[in-house]
Amino acid sequence: MAKDYVECTEVAGKTIKTLKIYKDDVDGCETLIEFTDGTSFSSSVSCQPIVKGTLFKGGVGTPLVIRDYEL
Repeated sequence: MAKDYVECTEVAGKTIKTLKIYKDDVDGCETLIEFTDGTSFSSSVSCQPIVKGTLFKGGVGTPLVIRDYEL
C-alpha cells in the first residue's frame, strides 16, 4: 500500500524559530519554517487542473460510456 504522506525525518527534533505561510498565485500555498540552527524547510501545496471528457450514449437507465478522455 502506498503512503499518503511524506515523512521528513531530518527535521524531527529541531526547534522552530519562525513559521510563515504564503499565498502563491502559481503554486497555491507555500509554508516556510526557519529553525534556530540556521536551516529552513519549505513545502508547497498546489492544485493542478485536470481535463477530462466522456463520450457516452444516453437514454433510459445508466448511460453507456463509449470512451473516457483525460490529459
